[in-house]
Amino acid sequence: MLSLPAIFSDHMVFQREKNILLWGESDEKNVTAVIDEKKVSSDVNNGRWEIELPPMAAGGPYELEVSDGVQTKKYTDIMIGEVWLAGGQSNMELELQNSMNGQEVCANVKDDGVRYYYTPKVSWVGDELFEAEKKSEWQHCTPDNCKNWSAVAYYFAKELSKKLGVTVGIIGCNWGGTSASCWTSREFMEQETPLKPYLDKYDNAVKGQNPEEYIKAREEYIKYQAEFDKNVGHYYETAKNPTWDEAISLFGENQYPGPMGPRNETRPNGLYDSLLKRVMPYTLRGFLYYQGEEDDHMPYTYYTMLSTLIRQWRHDWRDEQLPFMIVQLPMFKNDGEPDYHNWPFIREAQMRVFKTVKNTGIAVILDKGEYGNIHPVQKDVVGERLCEQALYHVYKNDNEKSAFGPIYKSYEKDEEKMILHFDYADNGMECKGEKLIGFEIAGDDKKYYKADAKIAGNDIVVSASEVDKPKYARYCWTNYSEVTLFGKNGIPAAPFRTSCDDGAVATGSRNEGLWKIAEVD
Repeated sequence: MLSLPAIFSDHMVFQREKNILLWGESDEKNVTAVIDEKKVSSDVNNGRWEIELPPMAAGGPYELEVSDGVQTKKYTDIMIGEVWLAGGQSNMELELQNSMNGQEVCANVKDDGVRYYYTPKVSWVGDELFEAEKKSEWQHCTPDNCKNWSAVAYYFAKELSKKLGVTVGIIGCNWGGTSASCWTSREFMEQETPLKPYLDKYDNAVKGQNPEEYIKAREEYIKYQAEFDKNVGHYYETAKNPTWDEAISLFGENQYPGPMGPRNETRPNGLYDSLLKRVMPYTLRGFLYYQGEEDDHMPYTYYTMLSTLIRQWRHDWRDEQLPFMIVQLPMFKNDGEPDYHNWPFIREAQMRVFKTVKNTGIAVILDKGEYGNIHPVQKDVVGERLCEQALYHVYKNDNEKSAFGPIYKSYEKDEEKMILHFDYADNGMECKGEKLIGFEIAGDDKKYYKADAKIAGNDIVVSASEVDKPKYARYCWTNYSEVTLFGKNGIPAAPFRTSCDDGAVATGSRNEGLWKIAEVD
């Protein structure tokens, strides 16, 4: 029986200017694919086959026919353009209809040169997933279709399509509340000692677990949580001054994410198997990635976690050069919550990956966070900044001035002052606010004090009366604060510290505890 993965459907987008990989299963000996008078055949080995179509220029629509001599699959309305996978957790998942002005945007969308495939969101491989895949397909950009698309990915694709003049296809492969460990294999994680706590925690949770009792508990949880979520959602929509504590007192405990086990979407390696593997290695240009919030309980190991994920995905897509565009986390702190100072380590790890891992980009969105809301809604700017990064790093546009805000480079000492130098600040910098805030300096004792900061052309000069001989400086080393330093293009300066040996520590997290057993990377 001839079959191809669900991601191959009518209306799909193929990556231009690359060999286009097709794959699937068949009971016959040979499979042939034909598109635009190009015909390629391949033998079937142990029931599986792969075909590489030759590179094609942007255009379409085309028809594809795949046959094993007994059965034939036909796909229509295929465009050749640019294909990106949009991965991550809830801020990549946040739907266009729920973003800023989302309802209006959805109601007025045109085709926009964007198409979307949403990888079915089932947390384990089984009949439920297979049934969901039968209903999945590539979608045109229409008011009804686009409502559930990733807002970040939509704005990225819309802008990229406009700039390049080609159709852009997005593969949505994301799930809220998930760690980067959910999207990598156990094999790759076991190669990295700092990642062992992720695996150990899961192994300990499921040790001696009875499969039938687990499935029963999970079914009860799903029923309970659906009712809880409905009630809490209604409460927040109708109450004058809703609070989480009152919601819990009214509707009971929030049991998310439910009993840990082989069907829990937050388990390590789980969504790698049930989502990512279902679309790999569909030929694409690169990856978009907005994630990190759920790993704030292990901030010291996030550089290892993220770089391992990148290595994993590039390995699975058989291309060590595949571009990987990162969204750096914005400001965030829950109302009434202490500043745990753990998100700065996540942001630093993301910047470190950008600086040390080849073919990566970084969209700095420090200014687009919202106090008390871990899901900020202004996703158009996020998508557009990602697009500028892709245009610069991948498509080699001469757009450095629009792609980057200031990024810390080095410092020098001038008696009681420190002079901070920046990349991407040739046009100078500007303060948005009454004065620059967020700068701190410390001496040999590593005790930080708020610093006076002044813009001096392409540099920042910092000093503090409490520090006679400054040795360390940092900027926005906090989960949440006002953002005041920007490039002339409106992109904020990225947060930083001048030394990783400055004694900075995280003091807790929303999932307090696990990070304490993680080794400092």
